[in-house]
Amino acid sequence: MFNYQLHPGRKRQMIEFEENETKPEITIITAYYNGNQYIDETINSVLNQTFPYWEWIIVNDGSTKEEAINKLKEIENLDKRIKVVSKENSGLAATRDYGANLADKNSKYFLFLDDDDLIHKTYLECAYWTMQTNQEAAWAYTDVVNFEGAEFKWIKWFDSEKEKKENLLVATALIRKEDFFEVNGYELREKAVNEDWNLWLKLLAKGKKPVRMNLDGFWYRRKKQGSELQRSQENKKRALEIIKKTGEQVKEKVEAIQYPKQDYTWEEIQEEWEQCRKYQIKQNQKINILMIIPWMVTGGADKFNLDLVTRIDKKRFNIIIVTTQPSINTWKQQFEEQATVYDLTTFLNKKYWLAFINHLIRQYRIDLIFNTNSYIGYSMLPYLKAKYPEIPIMDYVHMEEWYNRAGGYSRDSSMVASCLDKTLVCNKNSEKILVDYFKRKQEEVKTVYIGVDEKIFNPELYNKEEILKELQIENAQNRYILSYICRIDLQKRPMLLVEILKKLVEKRKDFLCVIAGDGPLLNKVKTEIKRFELTQNVVILGNLSQTAKIYKISDLSINCSIKEGLALTSYESLAMGTPVVSSNVGGQAELINNEVGEVVPCMQKETEINNFKYQQEEVNSYVEAIDKILNNLDQYKENARKRIINGFTIDQMVTNMEKEFEEVINHKNQEKVENGKALARVMDVTKELLVKSFVTMLGEYEWLCGQVNAEYFDRTIANSYDSGYDYFETTRGKIRLKAISIAKKLHLYGTIKSILKKIRGN
Repeated sequence: MFNYQLHPGRKRQMIEFEENETKPEITIITAYYNGNQYIDETINSVLNQTFPYWEWIIVNDGSTKEEAINKLKEIENLDKRIKVVSKENSGLAATRDYGANLADKNSKYFLFLDDDDLIHKTYLECAYWTMQTNQEAAWAYTDVVNFEGAEFKWIKWFDSEKEKKENLLVATALIRKEDFFEVNGYELREKAVNEDWNLWLKLLAKGKKPVRMNLDGFWYRRKKQGSELQRSQENKKRALEIIKKTGEQVKEKVEAIQYPKQDYTWEEIQEEWEQCRKYQIKQNQKINILMIIPWMVTGGADKFNLDLVTRIDKKRFNIIIVTTQPSINTWKQQFEEQATVYDLTTFLNKKYWLAFINHLIRQYRIDLIFNTNSYIGYSMLPYLKAKYPEIPIMDYVHMEEWYNRAGGYSRDSSMVASCLDKTLVCNKNSEKILVDYFKRKQEEVKTVYIGVDEKIFNPELYNKEEILKELQIENAQNRYILSYICRIDLQKRPMLLVEILKKLVEKRKDFLCVIAGDGPLLNKVKTEIKRFELTQNVVILGNLSQTAKIYKISDLSINCSIKEGLALTSYESLAMGTPVVSSNVGGQAELINNEVGEVVPCMQKETEINNFKYQQEEVNSYVEAIDKILNNLDQYKENARKRIINGFTIDQMVTNMEKEFEEVINHKNQEKVENGKALARVMDVTKELLVKSFVTMLGEYEWLCGQVNAEYFDRTIANSYDSGYDYFETTRGKIRLKAISIAKKLHLYGTIKSILKKIRGN
């Protein structure tokens, strides 16, 4: 859930940059009249910017309060890039135009920022790059977070025809200076007449197009009283007269550039973009890590990423994150509280991604590159090793996936092994596979267990009776509770669970199985439970975020997966003192010994994942393991939490990761350095590998863009942007083939019917 309290500017966290040229690229202009209680947060949001080449002109529009005037003197002394000027009161539009005319001659862009609003710390940097790489655009803006007086997000698909009737935009955007002056700026001298909306219409009338960046860059404070928006609404009749007149000048439809979008079409990848200024942070004693990940969503691998950036020692390490796949990043705020994050999909065409990453490596003086689960990231590594042979590169592999590219990320990692100083894995079994099957060097592969937060997953924090009441589980008295917590999808084999319960109920009826999760097979599970008359022994709860509560009421948890690295649910269950019965896949047996649970042989091949006919021997093994634990429950429960405390906590994981990072940096592998120098002699080949990956991912990337836009807008709009890749075919057969192809790439194991529903938006 989005937290509106985590707004920019709460703290001043300025980045110190090396001072080279000081000529500004961006002029920030703020109209100021008698000040307000929020201006310190606005100041912080500007001073915290990751882009240094700005000037800030604060125009005192005839303030009368001595306290407000004194505040301006204080602000001007904070930074030499801040300039305060004063004039007689003339209103917002006139004041902004006045400030624009005072801008440094070298400045290329204007950003008009009210003195109570906020910008994300990467706003200027991302907007600058999107404008410098989209030269045909006149202005760039972001999605909007409304906060304080009212809390909601303003995310609108831009449509120039609709803009004539409804303002889809807000005041703050990065505007190309020459375009601003071409339409004579705001020009209006009346007060509170929707001057921002009028400006956008004037630009559209000239055929100027915007860029919509799909990120929460601008935070608009919704004051109940005294805001310019409120005054415009009160002056609605006159404001709309002006808008109607200007809107009539927009004769032709103007198409905006809107992210995320599939935009790559065999273009030459840019290593550098000379139109963007170069700069560096000041030297510090920290280890600066560039972390490449696909996205920031709910998942086991993503939880590992979040735990790492949250718990790592901030006095010794500084993490910069780039993400490479379009997504509704539900965990982005949590990541941004701990690290500086750039979602490349939200503001930059793919042909410039490499240039931007080169920029980040220079800007932050990167000491280590760390890739985890990013397919595009792996494709970049040979180039990055060739470009920076002295920078060590590491990766983390969560599991091998034989159904995905004959090994998944294990294969991707091994493909670029000559560039990797070290590969970390989450279990010994995966380590063995990398060494034995993929022929990796033993000394370059190491297991670092993921772990669990034993402070959160602590049974003493929860009351079983209260939870049963909260979840409305009424038939649990004198019964053992078995829990099954996961995504209800093919990889987790929920239909095997049904077979197990059907067999178990023949042996004993003193149990209740609680199923927590959602997914494409949930309805089928419900149907089968009714068909086998198991409803008295099963409770289906759906998705629950607080899984600790389920473990607290459980006597044991069940894992039927056909594939795992080392399941997070097993860590969590044991931390809560709940023993586990699991299939013996991945590294499950490394965590679950015979003192804390039972592992059961997996007798189904991964290639048979769609087959719901399970061997009776495997079903019986689960039943026997469950029966054994329930008959010796106290003994297992006593050992379960100890197992976690003694070696599988998040803090232990982070400590181990810190040691691995420092070891690789302090003792560079000269063989890898030489490999990088050798790759530098075939740099075109390393770039072509990235080209191939971009092209290979066209369909998948298009589909992901469609999913993001469908989440925000209706399906018609989501599929309307021009990607240069005709993905949504018209015939049923072609759609079906595309669905199967994309499903395999994205590891979607739902039925074809469910996949087709997702694609068609039904």
